[in-house]
Amino acid sequence: MKVCTGASMSLDGYVSGPAESGFEHLFAWYANGDVEVPTGNPEMTWRLTEASAKHQRDFTAELGALVVGRKLFDFTNGWGGMHPLEVPTVVLTHNPPDGYEDNKWFVFVTDGIESAIARAAELAGGKNVGLNSGRIASQALDAGLLDEVWIDLVPVLLGGGTPYFSDLGVKPVELEGPLQSVQGNRVTHLRYQVVKR
Repeated sequence: MKVCTGASMSLDGYVSGPAESGFEHLFAWYANGDVEVPTGNPEMTWRLTEASAKHQRDFTAELGALVVGRKLFDFTNGWGGMHPLEVPTVVLTHNPPDGYEDNKWFVFVTDGIESAIARAAELAGGKNVGLNSGRIASQALDAGLLDEVWIDLVPVLLGGGTPYFSDLGVKPVELEGPLQSVQGNRVTHLRYQVVKR
């Protein structure tokens, strides 16, 4: 099992632009190919290039659980009850949302990144644990728990917003690789290994 973070990122290092903007650029590669890739949400079918489809299938085949923050959970309205990748999702939060209880798809953890990743590892059944970018990935990196960084590098400059990694306590962080580089249509899929100290 590995702990990985993955995100679509602009060339200037942002996973969203100012005021939660820029997603039409960051996620355009999910709709610019001929290969249909269904998700757990019937209203969300990706249309990828063959290279991006293989990359995405490889990632999801290895994925057993996710750890996300409350901000993303709220922004997506809890994905309507199940993450589109159809894996258990651990939500790290200080305050679990009203109306939600731990269930097959969502578990709420309030006592830190270490506990959230440990709970996700239990749910993953030996497969990888994926983390969303931003503070979750940064906290895991600072705790020495992150093994790999996956980047879907999009040729756009957003000029500000939410960086892939924010407020790192431990820096600089060295990465090895890329372990993989796949060219899609207006996206380059990269994978790096975190050098442990």
